[in-house]
Amino acid sequence: MSLLDALRESSGPTVAVEIASDRVSAASLERRAGQPVVSAHATEPLPPGALVPSLTGQNVHDRAAIAAALGRVFDRIGGRPRRIGLVVPDLIAKVSLVRFEKVPPRTQDLDQLVRWQVRKTAPFPIEEAQVTYVPGVLAVDGQEFIVSLARRSVVEEYERLCADAGAHAGIVDLATFNVINAVLAGAGAPAGDWLLVNVASDYASIAIVRGADLIFFRNRGGEGDGTLADLVHQTAMYYEDRLAGGGFTRVILAGGGQPASEMDAIRRSLAERLATGVDSLDPRTAAALTDRISAAPTLLDTLAPLVGLLLRGREAVA
Repeated sequence: MSLLDALRESSGPTVAVEIASDRVSAASLERRAGQPVVSAHATEPLPPGALVPSLTGQNVHDRAAIAAALGRVFDRIGGRPRRIGLVVPDLIAKVSLVRFEKVPPRTQDLDQLVRWQVRKTAPFPIEEAQVTYVPGVLAVDGQEFIVSLARRSVVEEYERLCADAGAHAGIVDLATFNVINAVLAGAGAPAGDWLLVNVASDYASIAIVRGADLIFFRNRGGEGDGTLADLVHQTAMYYEDRLAGGGFTRVILAGGGQPASEMDAIRRSLAERLATGVDSLDPRTAAALTDRISAAPTLLDTLAPLVGLLLRGREAVA
């Protein structure tokens, strides 16, 4: 789901931007013969410490450096767009899956119920929170909702960066949600249950999706104990014991622009712990690339959440 409501217009943005702790990336999308095509892309590195994603504290520490990178990215994709979709780090939000036996018929009552449920675990006053949710799995024992909670002031930090560059962020959404959307917008939802491991420079997120429905989400910062393979193995055990798991039909590893050598090592460790093959995510199944864009693995990982956001209207779950 979006951390901010999407613009109520007939068409979504044609440019998506991701602001991560180590880089700013952007991609533009156009339609050719009715098919989506990534027409331009750009990535600019950020100096260490310029952006430190946090759920509760200040995120932007070097506004000038981020603004300069954002400006260069816009120039490289062909100009300053007035409206964009914005991808932000998973670390700025707390994602929960909550279930209600009965769902209030009025939206206002449901809003209050969701906020009451998540306020118990919120790390800051719920009055300071941006709370959004979408329906998840519908089961015999109730309706599940995927809820994102972020501090409103933190979301506004990212919005202001874009506004300073002349761009309005009509959609603000989490990176891993849009990697999932890239999968769904491509070949469609894999049959059965599938596992996504999304690795960024300062965190890793694990999602389990049942068809097109998110049934598990976990995020860990870079300072977490144990290896990523250990965490994924623990998740797989929980999936079998608590989520009636019958095995993953597909395991996907996405890298958020991380070095290919690092991703290869992670892939080998995951394959060994899970005793199954681990696929890379190729956003070209959802949107083709122009001939002049080479398809290096690092680029494909960088493009995945951007493509997922731009195509979020097609079977998007988040």
